[in-house]
Amino acid sequence: MDYDCIVIGGGHAGIEASLAVSRLGFSCLLITQNPDCIGALSCNPAVGGLSKGNLVREVDALGGEMAKLIDKTMIQYRVLNRSRGPAVQAPRAQADKRAYQNAARRVLEGQKSLTIMMDTVIDLMVSDDNRPQVLGVVTRRGHKISCSTVILAAGTFMEGKIFIGEYDAPQGRLGEEAALGLGSSLRRMGFPMGRLKTGTPARIAASSVDFYLLDKQEGEEPQPFSFNPEIPDGSSAWHSELPQVPCWITYTNTRTHEIIRNNIGRSPLYGGKIKGIGARYCPSIEDKVMRFPERDRHHVFIEPEGLYTNEVYLNGLSSSLPEDVQKNFIHSICGLENAVLVRPAYAVEYDYLDPLDLYPSLESKRLAGFFSAGQTNGSSGYEEAAAQGIMAGINAVQKMRGQEPFVLGRSEAYTGVLIDDLTTQGTKEPYRMFTSRAEYRLLLRHDTADKRLTPKAGEIGLADGRRMEEFRRKTLGLDAIQELLTQSKLRNGETPEHRLLREAVNIRDFFEDIPELKNYPAEWIEQKALDLKYAGYIEKENRAIARTKKMDHIKIPGDLDYANITGLSSESKEKLKIVRPLTIGQAARIPGVRQGDIALLLVLTRRN
Repeated sequence: MDYDCIVIGGGHAGIEASLAVSRLGFSCLLITQNPDCIGALSCNPAVGGLSKGNLVREVDALGGEMAKLIDKTMIQYRVLNRSRGPAVQAPRAQADKRAYQNAARRVLEGQKSLTIMMDTVIDLMVSDDNRPQVLGVVTRRGHKISCSTVILAAGTFMEGKIFIGEYDAPQGRLGEEAALGLGSSLRRMGFPMGRLKTGTPARIAASSVDFYLLDKQEGEEPQPFSFNPEIPDGSSAWHSELPQVPCWITYTNTRTHEIIRNNIGRSPLYGGKIKGIGARYCPSIEDKVMRFPERDRHHVFIEPEGLYTNEVYLNGLSSSLPEDVQKNFIHSICGLENAVLVRPAYAVEYDYLDPLDLYPSLESKRLAGFFSAGQTNGSSGYEEAAAQGIMAGINAVQKMRGQEPFVLGRSEAYTGVLIDDLTTQGTKEPYRMFTSRAEYRLLLRHDTADKRLTPKAGEIGLADGRRMEEFRRKTLGLDAIQELLTQSKLRNGETPEHRLLREAVNIRDFFEDIPELKNYPAEWIEQKALDLKYAGYIEKENRAIARTKKMDHIKIPGDLDYANITGLSSESKEKLKIVRPLTIGQAARIPGVRQGDIALLLVLTRRN
């Protein structure tokens, strides 16, 4: 056998998958069409955001790399939703795109047991038996490479096609050829495939923008995403190594919308050329204008692509309209009247694998040893891809070790919510993570990701002794902080805990009465203060979780014949047959499966 695992694709899912496999001691081959594009931020030049920042911190807590990469390359940092509750706050950082790619490639090239190869996978080698097993891959240049497991992380490149007005081309990103062949091979093998669509805005020259007409958006004091950030050489503490820069805000207007409406017939989306379904929550500007005719303006966030370039990104102006139309509507926007178009906006359509065909481990139900992660599963976003990538990498290793899959519950991580949603409910459009998708989001705050997941990383082998010792030290510190907040007395005789429950206070207000608090990092104190303030709500969520876990621990036999179960509704039979849930809890989350049918399944499984 040539390698233990082969990862197809060098995007954010492929990075985390290949690092997880190799860090756990297995040989891994990462096949990418262009090593120079490893870790490319194809769309917005940022990492994190609402719920997405939580995913980044979860990947870090599990032993992944994304948080460390953005820590090295951020050029603006902000915490979103500061004015709202802690359950919906999350960090976001603008990245220097080129620096991010270079940092990602350096990590991969320096990783023991990991090899990078430039080629395109066009087919899989599969055993010929009742339970087919993946045996390797076939590449465009004729290589047949054997392995025990394969992780598909092709992003938007599998049978990809880009659209700019009347122009289209077989590409996965503008200027980069599509990965042709594998999608057709998977269809031929019986995999349920579909087409999705996403898009990206134009990039313009910053030197052509009249910034004095725009609203300036400064960042905050940079903070690390990683729980164990790398300290720059010669420093005593972490700090951002790159200069911090602002973003800018402007708006579309009625003239912008008029130009788009007058040319909507030239849109490949509205003209019928694009068949794939786009993201409902990240629409193109033509979608916004046509779907919300009552709106007379939409935000446009002007974000730097990096310190290395003059290009800026027009967040909010995704489009597939022709370039002449793009120039006209961009020039109608305040501050962009003289904008020079460097790269046009475009839409990209690509193949994806129906995630209902995957187990919660992200392994295929029809091909043993074959895993899939990222946009190939119907998700959108760098962060969703990274979270699936590390989970696919871990589970490929679990498979090779002969151990049970590693699956996170919905109460344990946003990563668990993401994968459960995809593999239980499926998706017909690019799936995007939101805080509203998580039932227990107060427990899934971004600042508690290490508490929830680092012990699991230690058990798997992705957290070494040094990291576990640092985690133990932090845990002891948090316990000491809780003792101080619950037992110490303030000048008025009440405890800090009681004051936290009564009103919003700055934790520094306690420093004069409790000087011992100054011995601990501010973020530790803030975390404990939030735990105490919302203890009642957290206890309520824990009770709900306990009820749910009972259902998730009741396993359903894998060979259960739903078609012959008397009493099951026809719709439930069809849905259960497609998803083939592993537990009663998963079955209960399938849309269309009735409560009465769950009760019947419960009786049958208990009888078995």
